[in-house]
Amino acid sequence: MAHIRNTRKSTGPTASTRSGARSGKPHGSRPVHAARAMRRTLRRETPSTVGLLADAYDFEAMTRYRSFTFDDHTTYLRQVDGLLRSLAAQGLHTTVALFDPEEFTEFCTATGIDPDTADSRTRFTAEIASSGARVAYAGQPIDSLVPELINKAVRQATWDYATLLLADLGECAQCGQDIGRSAFERASTILMRLIEAAGPGLHHMVCSVQAQREQLIAVLHAERRGDDPARLDETDVAEFVTVLAAGIAQHSPGGLVLRTTEADAPDRVHGWRLHEGKLLPLTAGEVFSAYCTDADTGDPVAPEPGVDYRAGFPFDQPTTDH
Repeated sequence: MAHIRNTRKSTGPTASTRSGARSGKPHGSRPVHAARAMRRTLRRETPSTVGLLADAYDFEAMTRYRSFTFDDHTTYLRQVDGLLRSLAAQGLHTTVALFDPEEFTEFCTATGIDPDTADSRTRFTAEIASSGARVAYAGQPIDSLVPELINKAVRQATWDYATLLLADLGECAQCGQDIGRSAFERASTILMRLIEAAGPGLHHMVCSVQAQREQLIAVLHAERRGDDPARLDETDVAEFVTVLAAGIAQHSPGGLVLRTTEADAPDRVHGWRLHEGKLLPLTAGEVFSAYCTDADTGDPVAPEPGVDYRAGFPFDQPTTDH
């Protein structure tokens, strides 16, 4: 199942085409190949969305529908890969969206449509094209596209969850401020001051926060050249700040690791722990231990060659009353 949905109306004929239609020429005098060329041009201006079942579990869930005719996930992925290549060869802009069977069932129930039809799957694909996890197809092989899409879905779910946590905190009983908004502003300031204190280089940051029963992780890349402002992706910044703010607002345990790369120098790794809404520097030994320990098993991991593990450096952080 690879559902394609045109997500924008194609542009209309040009003024010169319309005037030619009124020029009084006999019907059918326009060459057929010219009309086909115009349709191909319009087709290239109409973006498409392909709904993708990223893993075998989701694929298996869809096999209960008789109208879903694929037999195995491997063949399905190979067919999707061929479809994407075909669309790209036609010069079409294509977005790949994560197709979730549970959300599909909920969509069909809410809209009162039969889930066992190709049309229903197409309608759902159009729905997730505007709000679900999606990536632009740029010729990447399917083996790279699938983990990229899953990672995007995990990041979006993390962002959504952290946003709900902040929204549910309400107002401070003492000062009346919105706790979530205050924490977000504080986290934004902390991030900007941290990047400024880090100096020039390519900075890779990972923030981990324990929020209730969920471990929230956000990743951010920043580049600073000399004294110029850092180059940042706005969406990545929003995700990172939201996760950090969730930890700050709830005084949750967590940490932040910063890895800096510069030419002709070993990578530098610094670390901080989140304690009562503030980032406290780790020692060099604590940074080494945190970076060289498998997060899932707790087993030691060999340190990377050419990496300098350093203590977290102090930097100015705003205070909070919450």
